Formats: sequence, C-alpha cells, structure tokens
Amino acid sequence: MDIHEYQAKELFRAQGIPVPPGDVATTPDEAEQIARKFGGTVVVKAQVHTGGRGKAGGVKLAKSPEEAREHASRILGMQIKDLTVERVLVTPAEEIASEAYVGIIVDRGSKRAVFMVSAEGGVDIEEVAETNPDAIRKLAVDPRYGLLPHQAYSLATELYDDVKQQRATAKIMQQLYDAFVEAGASLAEINPLITTPDGQVKAIDAKVTIDDNELFRKPHIEELRDSSSEDPSEVAAREAGLTFIKLDGSVGCCVNGAGLAMATMDLVKFYGGDPANFLDIGGSSNPEKVVNALRIITSDPAVRVILFNIFGGITRCDDVAKGIVTATQQIDIQVPIVIRLTGTNEAEGVEILESAGFSAMTDMDEAVKKAVQLVTREGK
Repeated sequence: MDIHEYQAKELFRAQGIPVPPGDVATTPDEAEQIARKFGGTVVVKAQVHTGGRGKAGGVKLAKSPEEAREHASRILGMQIKDLTVERVLVTPAEEIASEAYVGIIVDRGSKRAVFMVSAEGGVDIEEVAETNPDAIRKLAVDPRYGLLPHQAYSLATELYDDVKQQRATAKIMQQLYDAFVEAGASLAEINPLITTPDGQVKAIDAKVTIDDNELFRKPHIEELRDSSSEDPSEVAAREAGLTFIKLDGSVGCCVNGAGLAMATMDLVKFYGGDPANFLDIGGSSNPEKVVNALRIITSDPAVRVILFNIFGGITRCDDVAKGIVTATQQIDIQVPIVIRLTGTNEAEGVEILESAGFSAMTDMDEAVKKAVQLVTREGK
C-alpha cells in the first residue's frame, strides 16, 4: 500500500526526523491560505501515488500566496500517469546546498532491510543504479539489533565530510529505520535529503510503501489508504477478496494460488506473450469470485485473451466452471477464453463447461501456448 508524501512525512516527523512544515489543500483557495500562513516562497506539490511529479508539472515554486493559488488551480485535477491529482501539499521552500539519497528496502535475497545511500540525490535511484552503481552504498540491517550507531555513522560519512552533518545524518538514518519498522513498510526513502547553506540536514521529500501483510495488525496505518489514488481494478479486486496486480501485457490470467499464478506468468513469457495481470482467486470455491475476476480482467482494454489456469485442490473445478458460465452470461466478453482445468471435481467442471459451449484443457503448457498464439493471431 502506497501512502502520500504528506502522510509519509507525518510518520517521519513522529520519529523526530527534521521535516519542514506543510499543509494539504484540496482547493486553490486553501492553497493560498496555507501559503499566506507560511509566508515567503512555498512549494506546491501534487499528491499522487507515482513518481515523476516534477517532470509532469506537478511541483511548482510560488513566491506569493496568489501564485500558490494559480499553481494549485492548474495542478488540482491534473492527470499524472493516469492518476488524478485531488490534493496538493504546500510547504515552505528550502535553500539547498546539496542533495543526497537515503532509503530502506526489503531485500528478499538477504532477507533483511537494506539501507541504500548515495550522494547523488534528487534523481531516480534506479537511474543512479544503472548509470553509476558505485555511487550507491548498501548495508543489510540485522533485524535483531536494528541499525547500530556505528553503522549509521559509517553510512553518513559516505554522504558528507562535515562532522556535524555526519552526526545529524546518522541520527536521521536511525530514525528512518524506526519509522520503517513501526509502519510495517517495505520501502521508505528520503529523496532528497538536503543540507542548507547554514549546515542543517533536512528531509524535504518522503516516500513510504507499506507491506500489505502488515495492515491487519496496524489499523492506524491502513486508515492512511487513499483508494482514489489507486488503480480502480486493484481497488475492485481488494473489495472482492482477490489478489490482483495490473501489468502491461495482453494475456489476462485468472489462476488459483500465488505460486501457480507466478508459474503461469513465467510460462506466458516463455512462449512469447506478456501477462496483463497477476490475479489469484485463492482457495475459495465461491463461483462469485470467478465472476468478479472476469469483470476486473475484462475492464482492461489491453487484454486480448483470457487464460484460466485452475489446479483444483480446495478450489473445486466445478465451482470455477459455474463461475465462468455465470460470468459469460452476465458480461459481454469480446475476447477468446482459454481454460485449463484439472483436479478436484474436474469431470463435473468439464461437463458444465461443455454444456455451455466451452472446452477445457488439462495440460498447462498447451493452454498457455494456445493463449499466446491467439494473442499473436489477434494482433495480425
């Protein structure tokens, strides 16, 4: 779960990280009032769950409250990567002497939270990793002890030569780790972490992504969710009890079980196709889940074929078949459907499908291969 910058800054502020003040506006008038309160030059920043806000025109300097109002009127309602800006953060502008990057991400390889720091801040860390990987220093944190003071100080020396700035940055890194753990985050970053002309170190941007598996025990964090800034299909899937992630391909996948879903997407790629989504209906035998899954898949105009890959265990093949038949009666589906069905109540499921004019395969490779072939044929 992503949260907005202003929300991430509140999490950082709660741990003592030096974050400039700021307020959120949903109208140009509110933006003007906030700018008037702060006085001087302010920054008006679009609040959406995506990067590239500055390049899209969603971050503007305003030298007066009236100018803040003008910027807010243009930014509010703006589309940034298909997301509509519904609020802006108004915060005092800072004089910047230098910019650095500090972030934490969960690394599956080391099974630990890994700190990444770079003196090249204010740009995408992925770009730095690709063009100048030596500019990034990494440190895996032992979860038993957290980020130790000497480790934080060592990382800080990679960014600054000034001892006071090193000490301030080391403290910020330990506070960032505390915020990361407290929020149940999978990513937390400050980009940029700045120094001011008088030597202060401040976090003027904040990004936090929460691990969804943490939300059941952190309801105060889940309250930060803004569904209006999420992909509508992912919101619909969550409300329907489905695990769904939208991708950029054309093969819509409906699978039971996360492992099988991953294997299915790998096989789609292997045979030359591209999956349009990760969708796991789980172990339930509720046909309504299949209906909801098909509604979500067919809402994506990029989908040119739908692939069902069901290995029945707890999930019964006959219930999935009933869901497919019901869905096709309720939804006008304009793309071909390929079905692989095997396992619990397989014979009953095949009979249900055949009586409705569908056919089902039992071989996973053959089903995926056929789906990819249909996409290729549709594209010609």
